[in-house]
Amino acid sequence: MHVNDNPKAAALPLSGCCVVERSRTVAAAYAGRLLAAMGARVVMLEPGAGHRLRRAAPLLEQTGESALFAYLAAGKRSLVCDLETSEGRVLLERELDHADILLDDTPVRERAARGLDPADVAKRFPALVHVSVLPFGASGPKADWDGEEVNLVHAGGEGFLLPNGLSNERFPDRPPLMIYGHFAGYQGGCSAALCALTAWWSAPLAGGQYVDVSVQDAAVAVGAFALQRLGDGSLEHRTTRSFRYGGVFEALDGHVEVLTLEDRQWSALVQLLGCPAWADEAALSDPLERSRRGGEINGHIREWMARHPVEEIVARAQALGVPAAKYRTPAEVVAGTHENARGLFGEATLESGMQLDVLMAPFQFRCTPLPREARVPALGELAEEVLQ
Repeated sequence: MHVNDNPKAAALPLSGCCVVERSRTVAAAYAGRLLAAMGARVVMLEPGAGHRLRRAAPLLEQTGESALFAYLAAGKRSLVCDLETSEGRVLLERELDHADILLDDTPVRERAARGLDPADVAKRFPALVHVSVLPFGASGPKADWDGEEVNLVHAGGEGFLLPNGLSNERFPDRPPLMIYGHFAGYQGGCSAALCALTAWWSAPLAGGQYVDVSVQDAAVAVGAFALQRLGDGSLEHRTTRSFRYGGVFEALDGHVEVLTLEDRQWSALVQLLGCPAWADEAALSDPLERSRRGGEINGHIREWMARHPVEEIVARAQALGVPAAKYRTPAEVVAGTHENARGLFGEATLESGMQLDVLMAPFQFRCTPLPREARVPALGELAEEVLQ
C-alpha cells in the first residue's frame, strides 16, 4: 500500500484512502478531485500523450496550460499507463492491488480489452469499490452512447428551462441555452464521489462493490423540483419558469437577484423599497394574490432597483432579511470577503511553476481544515517511484 505523499494529509478525512482514476471526462476527473481535496491519494492513469483535458480550453495566456485541467488535477499524482499494451495492464493490476477505489469512465465497449470489465475486476479485487462514470450509465439502451456537455445539459432537462425569467423576457427568440462551463460534468462527478465514499465506508461489512453512475441522472436530479411538478400535470418551460415576483433585476451599476418566498421576506422587501403606497394594498398581504400579480409587482421592483447601486441594495436587503445577492465577476468572487473567510481558495502550482488561485474544495470540515495549496502533476511523474 502506498503511503500518502503529504505528511500533513495524515489528519485529513480521507487519509489512507488510495484512489486510481482512469478518466477522460470532467465528471470522472472531478470525482477524483473531490476525493483528493479530502486527503485521498489519487493516481491518474494517463495515456502516453497525456490526459485529453491537458489540452482543454480555456488555456492560460502566459503558459498555454489548461486552466480546466489545472483545477481538476490539483492534488493528484500522474502515472503513464497504456492499457493497449501488456505492460500497461500489468501496471494497472499493480495499482489496483493496493487501491480502495477505482474511478473509471472507459466506454463499455472498450472495457474488456482494457482489463476493466466490472465482473473481472470484482473477481480479481473483491475489496475494491469500482465506480463507473459514464454519460448515460453503463447499462440500458444508451450505455454505449457518447455524450458531451451540451448533450448532457439538455438530456438532464436544464436546457429546456433556459433562458428563463428576465433573460427570456428580454430575448424571447433565443434558442435553449447550455449553461456555461461543465455543469452536468460537475454534477456527475459530485454524485460519483459521494457514491464512491458510500460504498467504501460499507466495504468492511459488504466488501467491494460496483457502482454505476450516470451523468444524465445526476443532472436530472438537480432539476428534481421541475420533475415533481409533472405529478400535478404541470410542465415547466423556459417561457413560464420564473419566480412569481423577484428574480434577477438590473440595478444602477449591475445585476442583483432577490428571492422572497415567505411572508416575513415580503414584509422586509417592502421596507427595502421604502414602504411604497402600492404595497399597502390589503390584497397583497395574501401570498396567492401576490403570485397572481407577480408581473405587476416586478414592474415596481424594477423601477426602484434601476435607481440604486448594487452594493447598497444588497447591504440593506441582507440587513433587513431579504435574500439578495450581487452577480459578481470571477475576480470579485476570488477576492470576496466571505469566500476568503471560509478559506475556499488556495494556491495551485502548475507544471510550469506558475501559481494560481483555485477553489480547493466546495466545502470545509469544522475540525479538519483542508489544505490551502496543491500541485498539478507533470505527466508520468510517478514512473520512477513505481519502478523503485
